[in-house]
Amino acid sequence: MGSIFSKIIKNELPCYKIHEDKYTLSFLSIHPIQLGHTLVIPKIEVDHFLDIPEPYYTQIFTNAKFIGKAIQNATNSPRIATSIQGWEVPHCHYHLIPSWGPRDSEFKYAKERSEKEMKDIQKKIISELKLL
Repeated sequence: MGSIFSKIIKNELPCYKIHEDKYTLSFLSIHPIQLGHTLVIPKIEVDHFLDIPEPYYTQIFTNAKFIGKAIQNATNSPRIATSIQGWEVPHCHYHLIPSWGPRDSEFKYAKERSEKEMKDIQKKIISELKLL
């Protein structure tokens, strides 16, 4: 039985996809701290980031850099907060969170958003990716 993220990779569960390549998948968090909160995951099921083999490891961070810039442009946030915690799902995931201050890194502020809000920010981020 794979993780929820493995099911998303296999298209068994839907997501608000931002980017996909051979090694990674990026999609919006369903409980964002801020709209635009995106997860970058390897397309192999690995629980801890220290165990991710190359080239998956490098691709996560390479993609996070340009996806983070697209999120920043789409949200007009001054920073992108990042986190790898791994407690919620046993599949490594790198959080990219639009940030206006330290509170934007606190998961206690995460909440569900409307489908319209999620689709709107997804569209904005993807549009910004195309400009990079």
